[in-house]
Amino acid sequence: MASVTETIVREYFEHLGFLVRQERKYVSPARRDEEDGDFLVVHPQPRPALESRPFVLDSASLQSVARAVVGVKGWHTEVISPARLETAPEILRFVEAPAWRRALRALGAEPPPLKILVLSGLPRAERARQQTIELLRSKGVDGVLPFRTILADLVAAAEPNRNYLKSDLLQTLRILKRYGFLAPPQLELFGRRSAPG
Repeated sequence: MASVTETIVREYFEHLGFLVRQERKYVSPARRDEEDGDFLVVHPQPRPALESRPFVLDSASLQSVARAVVGVKGWHTEVISPARLETAPEILRFVEAPAWRRALRALGAEPPPLKILVLSGLPRAERARQQTIELLRSKGVDGVLPFRTILADLVAAAEPNRNYLKSDLLQTLRILKRYGFLAPPQLELFGRRSAPG
């Protein structure tokens, strides 16, 4: 499933105008412990940041990012919490010193690249959410990008009457829209009930 998740994240950053470099295409099971950031992204023409960048990123706030190391954790069945970070320290391997040195060799040190974690979601309870954000910040993460944001932006971008020959993902979304399986968002009178995020 990781390759599908990485494909979606790659398409998302390319859709936003980033150049995307994947550090490795294949990692043997024996080398899993050396896994670092999944992508290095560079925006050739970033917009100037008008205000401070939020920790929970969205497509608009990413437009001011010049360079970043992106860790992708596509665990779509659970949210990232302090307890999960404690039991799975590999989530943050991409911000550790060896991985960071490799990223700086590839991207250069100036301006410093951001460290962005793509994740399934943060806890819904405000206290747990803030604890998770504080822990991620203390470990060196500069921002998180919820997977819901990525999917919503790609679904909105796919036009039913356009042919996407170079993107299987956008072509699939286009076909789903064309046949009515992906409807535009509707006004929610009573709020969202069961969407992780």
